[in-house]
Amino acid sequence: MLATGIHAQPGVYALLLGSGASRSAGISTGWEIVQHLVQKTAAAAAPDDPDSLAWATNDPEAWWAEHGDGEPLGYSSLLAAIAPSSAARQGLMAEYFIPTEEDRDAGRKLPTAAHNAIAELARGGWVRVIVTTNFDRLMEQALEAEGVAYQVISRATATAAATPLAHAATTVIKLHGDWADLEFRNTVDELEQYPDEWIDLLTKVFNEYGLLISGWSAEWDKALVDALEATPRRYPLYWDSRSSKSDTAKNVLRLHGGHVVTAAHADDLFTSLASSVEALTRLAEPPLTTAMSIARLKRALPDPLRRIELRDLILDNARSVNERVAARPLASNDLKSIDEHLDSLLEAARPLLTLLMQGVRYDDGTHTTLWVQAVQLLLDKPTRQKPQMVQTSDAFRNMPALLALRVASIEAVADGKDEVLIALLTRPHWDDPFHPGRSVVAADVLHLVNVLDDQVINRLPRWGGGGWVYPNSHFLADLLTGVAVENDTDHARYSEYCEDVEFRTGFVQYLLPSYEGRYRHNPAAGNFVHDYRWKPVGKSWDDEAPESEKRFREQVARFGAEPWAELLAGRELEIELSSYREVLKGYRRFT
Repeated sequence: MLATGIHAQPGVYALLLGSGASRSAGISTGWEIVQHLVQKTAAAAAPDDPDSLAWATNDPEAWWAEHGDGEPLGYSSLLAAIAPSSAARQGLMAEYFIPTEEDRDAGRKLPTAAHNAIAELARGGWVRVIVTTNFDRLMEQALEAEGVAYQVISRATATAAATPLAHAATTVIKLHGDWADLEFRNTVDELEQYPDEWIDLLTKVFNEYGLLISGWSAEWDKALVDALEATPRRYPLYWDSRSSKSDTAKNVLRLHGGHVVTAAHADDLFTSLASSVEALTRLAEPPLTTAMSIARLKRALPDPLRRIELRDLILDNARSVNERVAARPLASNDLKSIDEHLDSLLEAARPLLTLLMQGVRYDDGTHTTLWVQAVQLLLDKPTRQKPQMVQTSDAFRNMPALLALRVASIEAVADGKDEVLIALLTRPHWDDPFHPGRSVVAADVLHLVNVLDDQVINRLPRWGGGGWVYPNSHFLADLLTGVAVENDTDHARYSEYCEDVEFRTGFVQYLLPSYEGRYRHNPAAGNFVHDYRWKPVGKSWDDEAPESEKRFREQVARFGAEPWAELLAGRELEIELSSYREVLKGYRRFT
């Protein structure tokens, strides 16, 4: 109900956050900081008096009444006693809010999952007003990380000069101050009554916005409770179950007909809420055309702030491929049905194939993991058969993954990005359901002989008789020609790119280390080893090599062999290439 309301009315709901929203970050509450400061004051005043320190620890208010400056216990009086200058006071407070290296390593004093999820909601325009009783700056840091423009109002006197809430992108209202300003509200007296400016602003928020409360118990902030109770509400009130247990909270809920939202903690509440709103958004959006998807991809690729949008675009398309393929089972095992089924698999995958080609082309290497994840998603759908059993419809389950791997590999080779090619071949993996613990990399599970039966492919009706020497190689190149041309691949060099992909894929398969249980075949053959593709090595006619090897050597000479270093594992590239060539000679056909 909450997610639906927020999605239906973007920007209409405000948040009220208490200390519970920052608790998982290890941020102390205001009272905990006061207690610790009293202990510091006691230790400094009487370092050799353990009784005084114990008293300050157990009853800080009584200790302060006896040893303080006569002012009521609060931040101002404490800080004045401990640190006489503004700089000293800021330095003193920093330890409670600024993370050390140790804190960072432990994830303390950093924006929590709740802060990050709220920032995502703000980036989408779903939430624009955030009221908080916290002194920390975790909310601001999360907004900055998401690229959200925001204003902060941390003093009542600043409300008059602030941009009106309706006109500001996002507003953070810090009712009790900001730790760096050294003006806090924390004592009972300070929380008893707010300045008129705060009351006017809160009345506006509580009257004109729906409200979600999290991490605030309402036990100590009397002025805030009074403002909430006194303001008539136009929109619903929600309160998380963890912090709404006090009698005061229950009374506010009854007064305004509020709703309790079940959540273990703030992180759980807001991450779940952000996911639900995102799901509703996807459901409401019309399907993107391919042109719109490409435009979105090109906008997102260079922009770090759009990394989530880019990831969703690619992986949602991969999931859609799985859904479309599941809805198009092979009708029967006759050749005509198989031929039509293979074309239907291409059409199911075409939007994703387009995005992969464009993505690999324009990426600077930042998003290689995303292209790998797309192939991985296509491999992850359920299987009923071992990969080498390729005679029935289940064999084609990995056809979309093979198509995705091949188009991304073609683009990688065309752009001289062997590091991307190698990542695509070695990082996605298939977990064998028949042998738990056995995992097979894409180079093996998507080996042509594991996905396509060359005898079946050679007899497909599309050929009118077949007779191809390397049917799987010819079939893939022919099937993907349209996708490549649509994405502005150099048509004159398309066959060359396909052959270079096959040569380098085979080299990866050759270099991969043997291990127990590996589904290993010899390196894949293809059109690149056809007789007319072999040329003399250097000026000698005593030895020949595929033209793809020559182009590979030229690239290595220009850009180095660094992408291949891990696979070579200390072995000499020249020696391994020569050994690989000897394997390829066995595939050469003189027809």
